[in-house]
Amino acid sequence: MALDTLHDLFIYELRDLYDAEQQILTGLPLMAQAAKAPQLRQVFEDHLKETRDQIERLDAIFHGIGVSFTGRSCKAMQGLLAEARDTLQEEADPEVLDAALIVEAQKIEHYEIAGYGSVRAFAQELGYKDAERLLTETLKEESAADEKLTHAAESRVNEKAATADEAKV
Repeated sequence: MALDTLHDLFIYELRDLYDAEQQILTGLPLMAQAAKAPQLRQVFEDHLKETRDQIERLDAIFHGIGVSFTGRSCKAMQGLLAEARDTLQEEADPEVLDAALIVEAQKIEHYEIAGYGSVRAFAQELGYKDAERLLTETLKEESAADEKLTHAAESRVNEKAATADEAKV
């Protein structure tokens, strides 16, 4: 796909996000299953539901501008999820693994926040009001998920992981 116009870039990046969200549908359940802390597991399960809604919003955007969502594979998300799967394979104290899962999940969220922030700005510039509204909704969800992960880390997960350090001393 030639990137000759902002519209071309908008479509290119939307396709990237669409593929990323599809990949996340398979990664989040693994992370939820591995989480020991109920609060963390709930964050993953809630975000899985939001991811399905986000895919529906992307479908609506593609339909609204009359283009296909196919044609792009998100290599960045492949890498982020591969790292998360590698982390799940490590021999780890369960509380430390929860802290590691938060790190992996926040890497994913930050990638999505960057992508959605950019395409929302493109939609605004291009005058795609419906797309802008839908992308704003998704961006708010991604930012909220990131905040929930930070809260989980700060509320108990990191503290419990630190007890593994104390047990080793």
